[in-house]
Amino acid sequence: MTTTHTYDVTVEWTGNLGSGTDSYRSFSRDHEVLADGKAGIAASSDPAFRGDSTRWNPEELLVASVAQCHMLWYLHLCAVGGVTITDYEDHAHGVMTMDEGGGGGQITEVVLRPEVAVANASMVEKARSLHGDVPGVCFIARSVNFPITHTPVIRVQED
Repeated sequence: MTTTHTYDVTVEWTGNLGSGTDSYRSFSRDHEVLADGKAGIAASSDPAFRGDSTRWNPEELLVASVAQCHMLWYLHLCAVGGVTITDYEDHAHGVMTMDEGGGGGQITEVVLRPEVAVANASMVEKARSLHGDVPGVCFIARSVNFPITHTPVIRVQED
């Protein structure tokens, strides 16, 4: 029987300095890495492996790293591509599959679910398509051996 473990994190961009990604220098790369019931980035192992459930575990941090790298490259591509992003939040989901003998496992999938706001409706399609360009440049995505998919939701900023 195959066992899986799942990990859910949120990466929230906090770097809108007033004009979003109007230009490459107009926004901060600041963001928060969040998960339900967790404070800071104090670390331990997964509770399934005798870790402290109130601290971040490596699996969550790996999922967060994938989501952070995707977000940072995406914001860059939008800035240089003329797409003004005003809000970005990703509810990323990772799955770890354990070996049948229970002695080990590996991350087998990460799904990114970014919710993005653009400054105006004319930017929606380009904002959506730029997500597809990220895997070719994201350092983390290029470094892992499991599939990373993304299902972005693009909305127009509410005035």
